Amino acid sequence: MKTNTALSPAETNRYSRHLLLPEIGPAGQQKMKAARVLVVGCGGLGCPVLQYLAAAGVGTLGLLDFDTVDDSNLQRQVLYATADVGRPKAVVAAEKLAAQNPFISLQTHQTLLSRDNVLELFAPYELVVDCSDNFATRYLVNDACVLLSKPLVFGAIFKFEGQVSVFNYQNGPTYRCLYPEPPAPGDAPSCAEIGVLGVLPGLVGTLQATEALKIILELGEVLSGRLLLVDALGMRFQTVRFRAVAANQQLTALAPDYAAFCGEAPMEAAPQRAPEISADDLKAWQQSGRPLQLLDVREPHEAARRSIGGRLIPLGQLGGRLTDIAADVPVVVHCASGVRSQKAAQLLLAQGVGEVYSLRNGLADY
Repeated sequence: MKTNTALSPAETNRYSRHLLLPEIGPAGQQKMKAARVLVVGCGGLGCPVLQYLAAAGVGTLGLLDFDTVDDSNLQRQVLYATADVGRPKAVVAAEKLAAQNPFISLQTHQTLLSRDNVLELFAPYELVVDCSDNFATRYLVNDACVLLSKPLVFGAIFKFEGQVSVFNYQNGPTYRCLYPEPPAPGDAPSCAEIGVLGVLPGLVGTLQATEALKIILELGEVLSGRLLLVDALGMRFQTVRFRAVAANQQLTALAPDYAAFCGEAPMEAAPQRAPEISADDLKAWQQSGRPLQLLDVREPHEAARRSIGGRLIPLGQLGGRLTDIAADVPVVVHCASGVRSQKAAQLLLAQGVGEVYSLRNGLADY
């Protein structure tokens, strides 16, 4: 059934600055209203992408993210506030966007993207914007878009630098044409390990949103076959051209294991969720005098604002400081909301620490 793209008087007023542009006008705004765009990741890049696409009047936005808001996100993920810590990002983002523009449809997908669900999730959308933060997901997203013949808007950030490109657009090059092989594990650490300038994802995400609108409107020169490099410290922009490789455009199936391809542990082998302990039970334990190691996996600046004691080892450093943890004394790991502490607890259990708990909901409940 064809979607009604006629603009109501309220929409005409809202989008009046678009309608004044001859290159867009009513016909272009109706294209945006009819568009269905999936944003993979509602974090640093996803927030500005979603905000600008919602404001522009893209009719259906899909929000795909399985994570929850952590207070370390708030330095750059501008859709979220302190009160949102611990809540699902996709849900919170949808609430904020619905308040921003009530004339659009928002579809939330609170799930971990995998080769088992990616084709089904992508199928209803005509365009995908990749705002993910790891290489396994980027290759998975790329391959799904190639198989489904959907254009892909790509963005990535690293400390003070960013990248933007468009793949699989009108038979153009794919992500694999630019990056045939992923970097070696450890060569491209995450934001949690090395940090990122807070405004950088806003800059790169805005460029991604621009490319998405150009694709929908069939307007301007799309960044297909070109990689835009952003240097925020030097405020320099450089464009690198790259060519299509036929074999990468003719995929017939998804890869069997994207995590293994990128040198990561397979998703199927991910550790089981660690046991959790409530704030009340932890307080009772501390008062009882029974042996306990309390481990804080937040960043030093977070601990400086509020601490409940224990040893401070940021999550990104924990793998290299396992000898600081006694294997025969129970450990309770905490962070701001329980997300990082759960990851840390899983790591400790995998390394043979006998009794490990993650503080449920983190300091939010303590």
